[in-house]
Amino acid sequence: MWPVGAQDAVRVDRAPLPEHILPMSSANAFGKQRTGTPLRREGLSRQALRLQRSGSPLCGGFLATRNARHWIAVAAACLIPLAGRAQDNYEIQVYGSDTVPAGQTMVELHSNFTVDGENQTVNGVLPSNHALHETLEITEGITPWFETGFYVFSSVQPGHGWQWVGDHIRPRVRVPDEWHWPVGVSLSTEVGYQRRAYSEDTWDWELRPIIDKQLGRWYFAVNPAFEKSLHGLNSAGGWQFAPSAKVSFDVTKVVALGVEYYSSLGEITQFAGWNDQQNAIFPTLDLNLSPKWEFNFGVGFGLTRSTDDLLVKLILGRRF
Repeated sequence: MWPVGAQDAVRVDRAPLPEHILPMSSANAFGKQRTGTPLRREGLSRQALRLQRSGSPLCGGFLATRNARHWIAVAAACLIPLAGRAQDNYEIQVYGSDTVPAGQTMVELHSNFTVDGENQTVNGVLPSNHALHETLEITEGITPWFETGFYVFSSVQPGHGWQWVGDHIRPRVRVPDEWHWPVGVSLSTEVGYQRRAYSEDTWDWELRPIIDKQLGRWYFAVNPAFEKSLHGLNSAGGWQFAPSAKVSFDVTKVVALGVEYYSSLGEITQFAGWNDQQNAIFPTLDLNLSPKWEFNFGVGFGLTRSTDDLLVKLILGRRF
């Protein structure tokens, strides 16, 4: 549901507008609410950086005009994608293809802190700077190839205290082991609600294909996720493409070092420009302390002006 907002509008130093602005699709991006996200979509959504999402159906929707008043409207509309989603870093995770075994339960706590992010309330969305996002994820294994996860998002916001943000549900199926596919494959779908103060869209939906492979001491995973606003400012827009990926190396039987990549590139019919996209890199540490425990730590660096500059994430999980 990192997965999965916008960068501080004060830092925007866009190039001058061209003489003619052609119609284009919205640059609405993630995070799930992975909430922003980080990033949810948390996500800095949904990817889930669920990282911050950006986008406005207005940007690029005007035809070129030399009228100064219209130019100002165009410029203001195009700044909205860079300041719209100040909250979305709730679940920042690249999924593996495995599901929780039947009859077992996985409990995870996602803790994400934005060290350097959006400083202003924009479009009614609270800023992400110095916000601590806590997400409780409970996943139940239903069959050997089917699980269902439930998320509770919360935020500890400077000046606002600890607040409930929203809930998501995520069914997931995977290719059974007896099929003997050369790679692990699963598919999750996630839908849920988040309060308007923490997201421009109160209801959203994510489809996440998951592909992974262990090759000796190397591990590879790709999550080419697709996200859609169901209710809110960007609900009239199309599906957003928010891929994420992970590469890690087992240094020892306990320690694995890796890199995770999170993004939200815009609508699948027309990607946003580089600085309107969400792109972040997380060097990570995974500890295989026990088959019952999960530990993932990462420090994230935003690569574009539309992404929070610096985040820290920690995932602690326990199987029962």
